[in-house]
Amino acid sequence: MRPCQSSSTSRQATSLITRYYTKYSVQLDTNKDTHTMASNDRPVKNASGRYDNVDFRKAAGYEHAPIKCAYNRRDVLLFANAIGCQKEELHFLYELHPNFAAFPTFPINLAFKQTDQDVFDFIARTVTGHVPGCPPFDAQRSVDGERGIEILRPIPVSSDGLDLEVRSKVIGVYDKGGAMILEAEQLLVDKKTNTAYTKMTSTAFGIGQGGYNGPRGPTKPVVKAPERAPDAVHIIKTTPEAALLYRLCGDYNPLHADEAFGQRAGFKGSILQGLGTWNIAAHGLLQKLGGSDPSRFRAYGARFKSVVYPGDTLETRMWVVKSGGGVDDVVFETIVKDDGRVALSNGYAKILQAKPKM
Repeated sequence: MRPCQSSSTSRQATSLITRYYTKYSVQLDTNKDTHTMASNDRPVKNASGRYDNVDFRKAAGYEHAPIKCAYNRRDVLLFANAIGCQKEELHFLYELHPNFAAFPTFPINLAFKQTDQDVFDFIARTVTGHVPGCPPFDAQRSVDGERGIEILRPIPVSSDGLDLEVRSKVIGVYDKGGAMILEAEQLLVDKKTNTAYTKMTSTAFGIGQGGYNGPRGPTKPVVKAPERAPDAVHIIKTTPEAALLYRLCGDYNPLHADEAFGQRAGFKGSILQGLGTWNIAAHGLLQKLGGSDPSRFRAYGARFKSVVYPGDTLETRMWVVKSGGGVDDVVFETIVKDDGRVALSNGYAKILQAKPKM
């Protein structure tokens, strides 16, 4: 997610901005890779600082080492509070509720949190591994493009008794001239049974890391909102403490806590996590169109567009564009109501229709 700024401010802050936005794109690459690459798969840096032997096509299908994950009911409760679940949604907020459930997008943070139950050095953890045919992905010059999640089966309220891991593989690496685009897919799997719970997708932009005449990749369709009033609107005024609360879900980047740190990065101060905004919007969709029923939430995703500050009012506008087979296809956008800037674009969701009451 890249913030909208004046060109002069942007130039001055580029190195800091790109460094501290990498968390959204590289967290799944942190462990040692599963196999050793052949020497002819590893590009070699030349005297100019560029790389020889680059072939992005070799990257497709490459699998990173799995990331072990674990969580408890308290983590599930904390996440629900952080994304704005309300008292009338007590099944997300109270562990003794007869229908207690994890919010469906909860797994998106597990690759950050891993197995930790304490704070950790977030910056030290964001280290990328090598990908065949590609120069080292410079985490200090990358930004997140978009995130998506597909719910394959209900998310357990804790990992007790499970051996969970996130398995990440490269879908493709593309060359846009000025940028290298890395698309990845992640599965949350119980290693004991090989049961997959969610499939997650991510797109990262490596700024200044393209220009190797690699494949440009497929053109993604633009999700356009209908030219009519939305079918539902969710409005939430975030609190000044919103980023401080959400960071306890596993995103301990100082950019979301330290005002001076945020200012040095070219912002007005500390900023809300991109995935914080993303999950707040997910909650709005499920609440307004899915009756806050986690079993109805099947798929969701959006593109990061601009920065959000704690205290901003977020307005998510949603349209049901297709209904069939018991499923509503939804498109949405999230804006900052205070000034109209778009925070999330290309938003989509699949929500099961309510079953008729007998």
